[in-house]
Amino acid sequence: MDKITTRELYDCQTPYLKKLFDEAEYPWEMLPKIKDYIKSLIAEGLDGFTEYAEGVLVGENVKIYPNVTIEGPTIIGSGTEIRPGAFIRGSVITGENCVIGNSTELKNCVLLNKVQVPHYNYVGDSVLGNFAHMGAGSICSNLKSDGKPVVVHGERDYETGIRKIGGILADHADIGCGSVINPGTVIGKNTSVYPLTSLRGVYPEGCIVKETTKVVVRRSDK
Repeated sequence: MDKITTRELYDCQTPYLKKLFDEAEYPWEMLPKIKDYIKSLIAEGLDGFTEYAEGVLVGENVKIYPNVTIEGPTIIGSGTEIRPGAFIRGSVITGENCVIGNSTELKNCVLLNKVQVPHYNYVGDSVLGNFAHMGAGSICSNLKSDGKPVVVHGERDYETGIRKIGGILADHADIGCGSVINPGTVIGKNTSVYPLTSLRGVYPEGCIVKETTKVVVRRSDK
């Protein structure tokens, strides 16, 4: 049976993100709500956050290198590092201690704590769980070539009714360099993906994805 609900994929302990996660049965249900959710948090104010630019709040000890572009509404969690050339296009909210790398582009997405998108990544219309990591050059493709609403293909088809959905990466998902996460792909908890893999559908937790259709269960350490 698919483990595809928000509660099965994520352990959200970030206080200002809990409501967003708690109210979504499936993670893609958050995507149309991100922008207004961030705006409401900005209007209410967040303790420990300061205004970096109009519509942009940053937490304590956030490091922002030169040549970074951040558009609102955006909230960047404490301890996060944003490296040169990063482009944050708005409707982005992160947890704590994330890495947003050089030439990485984010839009309409949620990152929980300690997410790393460190080198030349594109993350649009996506939800990335705690400790999720995307290798250099891996991207979340968020729009089907026919422009139709995305269907998540698991043990059954999940009709989302949403035109743009990128990657749904659970806690501790690890994506290899140069991989493409096709629209509406779900990667389970503690699952790793080999480099240069084209991903489509639902991949279970605790596995290693060696090829698009070759998945093996991760062996437990003894």
